[in-house]
Amino acid sequence: MSEAEQAPCMASRTPETERSRCSELILQVIRAYDSPLVRAYCWARFWILHQRFLDEIGQYLPRSGRILDVGCGFGLFSMYYALATPELEVYGIDLDGRRIDQARAAAKRLGLRNVHYEVADAARYADAGPFDVIYMLDIVHHIPPSSVQPLIRRLANALPPSRRLLIKDVGRRPAYKRWFTHALDKLMDRKTPVSYWSPEDLQSLLADSGFRVYRHLMVDFLPYPHVIYICEKRAPSETVRG
Repeated sequence: MSEAEQAPCMASRTPETERSRCSELILQVIRAYDSPLVRAYCWARFWILHQRFLDEIGQYLPRSGRILDVGCGFGLFSMYYALATPELEVYGIDLDGRRIDQARAAAKRLGLRNVHYEVADAARYADAGPFDVIYMLDIVHHIPPSSVQPLIRRLANALPPSRRLLIKDVGRRPAYKRWFTHALDKLMDRKTPVSYWSPEDLQSLLADSGFRVYRHLMVDFLPYPHVIYICEKRAPSETVRG
């Protein structure tokens, strides 16, 4: 993807004034929520997925098109990208109706008309495609392992060839980083089950589901085993390569 095609607010490729603008967008999103508890949650999420990670995902988003945020929660990342790139149409889905209500209210306060929220199951909502990009940020490890591949295949069906599925998740190694992540996952929501994938296993599953997959680790100041998967939908004529 050329620099001209990339979404704005990529701190490593923009001047200081643009980085300041991106930080202001984060503050706008956080301030759009009424609930102090939701604001605190958003602060925590933006602290974990901070500017560098937003830029990393953002560089793979187009300047315009339809974007699907799977497991959007309160909508903080979808609103960030909708603010940063007004030509995008961003769709956020989540199973939690309370979170979707909060996301809709915050988007209304921000005056956003290019972001849309629905209570929906991702596997069924994929029929609303096609989408230009689908992303899942720290979602896969909250899905029962037996349900991951069926979901990924449904999402693949919602993407035309060469379009992308972006996944940011956490790996299993090193062990101390996994346990740190597990402790924070339970602190955020003790009822939510977690099942961490090895990067090799998840990459293999994604490849078997119709994608060319590139992955890399991201070193962070926090001890998270971050892994980013950039998955490009293969054309039907392409063969699977290991």
